[in-house]
Amino acid sequence: MVRAAASKPARERSVAVAGGALYAEEHGGGAPLLLIGGLGQGLWVWRWVLPALAERRLVLVYDARGTGRSSAALEPCTVETMADDAEAVLRAAGADRADVLGFSMGGYVALTLALARPALVRSLVLVGTGAGGADRVPRPPEVRTAYAQAWGLEPAAYGRRTLPYTLATGWPERNPERYEEILAARLEHPTSYEAIAAHAEACYAFYRSGCRVERVRARTLVVHGDADRIVPVANGRMLAARLPSPEYVELAGHGHNLTLEAPETFSSLVASFLERE
Repeated sequence: MVRAAASKPARERSVAVAGGALYAEEHGGGAPLLLIGGLGQGLWVWRWVLPALAERRLVLVYDARGTGRSSAALEPCTVETMADDAEAVLRAAGADRADVLGFSMGGYVALTLALARPALVRSLVLVGTGAGGADRVPRPPEVRTAYAQAWGLEPAAYGRRTLPYTLATGWPERNPERYEEILAARLEHPTSYEAIAAHAEACYAFYRSGCRVERVRARTLVVHGDADRIVPVANGRMLAARLPSPEYVELAGHGHNLTLEAPETFSSLVASFLERE
């Protein structure tokens, strides 16, 4: 069983951005790989994949504005602002070109960064995400209802009520020890409802405008679980169909949060893609 990384990061830093600062960490060494998390997620979400990824790369992770130990204000909080934040993390680490991995909302940020700063992005890994727009497939009604009913609960109860929907059906019951580890990690620095709402509004704006992914120049890997109930797999398929020359991997029986549910498979896919540069 994969356990969360226990070692200290190679370097911790505070990265100045509009409206405050972001908490960031650097792990490993070599060519830089920036990891951008999903809605409401701090850098804790990467701890099960960090050891494997940092064996070959300088892995940069950070708490998005409104999460973890970051102090950056939530106003403004748009996907474009968060792309600027991601660039600031890269610049602070001295990286003028990097591989960028975006998960869920982080995929919207990564795509936006790649379009705005193409010289900065060597390659993209887009996980459990999409391109927004009129064709976007929303999460199922029962999932939206479950999140709405959990809204306002204290953090532990909210996590226990909603986290199962981000994983394959039955995964928590089959992996109770890991599941409890994940729930505990979420509570180390709980994300406020204000931040969750701000991130959600940024996503809704991205959905409305869509993303001109046909213009992405970076080589790209798209990964999606076919049992994803948060960003249904149709979004990943459409994203891959629109990108100029992507690699597409669909994981049968897997849900949304692949870094938590299948860290070994996830790390192997990413490492293999990056090694083919």
